Amino acid sequence: MIDFTSQDLEQMANKGIAKEKVLDQINTFKEGIPFVDLQNAAVVGNGIYRFTKDEEEELIKLYETRLKNLEVLKFVPASGAASRMFKALFAFLDSYDPEKETLESYLGRTGNKDIQKLSDGLEHMPFYESVMKRLPKDFKNEGEKVYRFVAELLGADAMNYGFYPKGLLPFHKYGEHTATPFEEHLKESASYASSSNKAKLHFTISEQHEDMFKSELEKVGERVSNDTGVTYTVGYSFQKPSTDTIAVDMENKPFRNQDGTVLFRPGGHGALIENLNEQDADIIFIKNIDNVAVMNDAQAVADSKKVLAGILLKVQEQAFSYAEKLDKEDLSEEEITAIASFLETKLNVKFNDRFNELTKKEKVAFLKDKINRPIRVCGMVKNEGEPGGGPFWIKNSEGEVSLQIVESAQIDMNNAAQVEILKNATHFNPVDLVCGIRDYKGHKYDLMKFVDPKQGFITDKTKDGKELKALELPGLWNGAMAHWNTIFVEVPLVTFNPVKTVTDLLKDSHQV
Repeated sequence: MIDFTSQDLEQMANKGIAKEKVLDQINTFKEGIPFVDLQNAAVVGNGIYRFTKDEEEELIKLYETRLKNLEVLKFVPASGAASRMFKALFAFLDSYDPEKETLESYLGRTGNKDIQKLSDGLEHMPFYESVMKRLPKDFKNEGEKVYRFVAELLGADAMNYGFYPKGLLPFHKYGEHTATPFEEHLKESASYASSSNKAKLHFTISEQHEDMFKSELEKVGERVSNDTGVTYTVGYSFQKPSTDTIAVDMENKPFRNQDGTVLFRPGGHGALIENLNEQDADIIFIKNIDNVAVMNDAQAVADSKKVLAGILLKVQEQAFSYAEKLDKEDLSEEEITAIASFLETKLNVKFNDRFNELTKKEKVAFLKDKINRPIRVCGMVKNEGEPGGGPFWIKNSEGEVSLQIVESAQIDMNNAAQVEILKNATHFNPVDLVCGIRDYKGHKYDLMKFVDPKQGFITDKTKDGKELKALELPGLWNGAMAHWNTIFVEVPLVTFNPVKTVTDLLKDSHQV
């Protein structure tokens, strides 16, 4: 039994965290989180749809026809700091002295590929001219130039880009103008997430960056509106302190800071399910802040999103019709069979043999439970070596099989059979989701009821030189949406352009 002090309880109360919730988290550390049980990789023909050109055009037309009567929202997780994006550059500043070593020697000694790429493509970086204006014109050698460039870019008393949120860094250069991901998301939403010349976006950000985002909107909003003919409504929210999770020591006792307080840590992007739960719209597009392309690819990106929205509307219309019938409960056996077939073939709900043994009343109750759920349509791109969660059929602790987006950390890499299934994966998730969160009556679902708390992560960390264990909540598109009805659709690679390291900006998809 954990004995919390009055100071501990006050700390929890200030964060809005119940003592029982903390005890549950400590129990999770003790029990551990089981690996997922992979059944098969989801592939085209078994879990992933691939549409023909004609089918895509039909879905696009369906969405465009309905759009004027829909409330549409674009939800952008944007709280990521840029510090991880510049990790290799910070390492370079710490370990390179241009007065004592050539750049070639440093690269040979460290194998820092990002610095090699940066050196080779320096002039193609979107912020190249901004940085160079602040530097002297002459350099002794290439090593000094790169070093001074990086020092100016990241220095706390210089441009300080390492402090910036990733969403407000210059990503793309259009002539004299550079565009941030924030601006690109505004422009992009005009092409597929606007109705009656109005677009609504919501960004989840760090509270410390709120003024910076609002300033950026003031700076670019009017110009983007004039260019697109769209008026923007932009909202912001922060990850809630109540979603922080307790850290424990290696004996599963609360880890304490040097001042004696309990250490709580942010619960990861899975905490954002609470932010999403506060939104309401007919259709919600979800896309990460760093996944933006230059405007050359805007049409292909927009068409892909419309396809996903079209399939959502098409499936949702049938699901709503069946949900209404189920509420009346006066169904024939043929109707029950038709609804079960729809759930299995269109919403990927797996039925076990016990379903046929149920009474008619039990079947109706079962079907009601399965059909009255939020729906997510997820884009999947062919796996070409990029990191990212993948689509799989998994079995949960109740023996139910469902489609899920699974991260590699959730898979037991010591289990040869599970690794073999992992190797069979052909696609991965670019975080490209279109969501329907209302029932057939127009009421919004409580999304917190569809989370699988057993799909979180336990990770090893250190603080003040001491080892600790941290708990991440089920990921937003992983366990936080585990009990949604799920559809996977193959989308073109052009829709996936993440910037995980700064040198990703040198890829063709980010060059104008």
